[in-house]
Amino acid sequence: MSPIRTAYLTAARSALDLLADPAVAVRWDESSALAEFGVGGLAGHLAGQLFQVSAVLAEPVPPGEPVGLLDHYAPARWIGTSLDDEINVGIRRAGDEVAADGPAALVDRATATLRELAEALPAQPVDRVVHLARGPWSLTLDDYLTTRLMEIAVHSDDLAVSVGVPTPDLPAEVLDPVLSLLARLAVRRHGQPAVLRALSRAERAPADITAF
Repeated sequence: MSPIRTAYLTAARSALDLLADPAVAVRWDESSALAEFGVGGLAGHLAGQLFQVSAVLAEPVPPGEPVGLLDHYAPARWIGTSLDDEINVGIRRAGDEVAADGPAALVDRATATLRELAEALPAQPVDRVVHLARGPWSLTLDDYLTTRLMEIAVHSDDLAVSVGVPTPDLPAEVLDPVLSLLARLAVRRHGQPAVLRALSRAERAPADITAF
């Protein structure tokens, strides 16, 4: 199994542990650290990073070459949009729908899905391609899992901060591809000098090098 697939399963287990933390259930109906997102909806969005992988593995793949990892983000409609934009409202609504049955049901579903993925991912071909119907475009499975690694890492921090628990420490094999992806996206958005200065020159660091 490829390193990214192994890393994804590690990250998914970490996300599941966080979702099962009693603090999540206690604060389920409170506001989260993300504007307009409740804790329950944010938990649903985090768990969705497991459910979405299961869904794309079942999606038929039409003919055609997959896009590159960075090209996957180029047409993303949610980047740079306001909280009230339709795409962001839809993301929050989807998180709420996933979480609608409550924290215990969400953890049970995520546990079952992770068990299925632990069996399914090692069996996928090295060159497996998946199709994102909402794109619509295709990605290699490993590139798609890299996008889910980033989502898990970022939203695990969001959820942990929201419920007052430590942000999970992710091993290097999980964090390295996440940081690489975010850095490459930041360079594309802000340019090489801005990112280099932010990381190495406090006196010339720009105010913002966020990837999105």
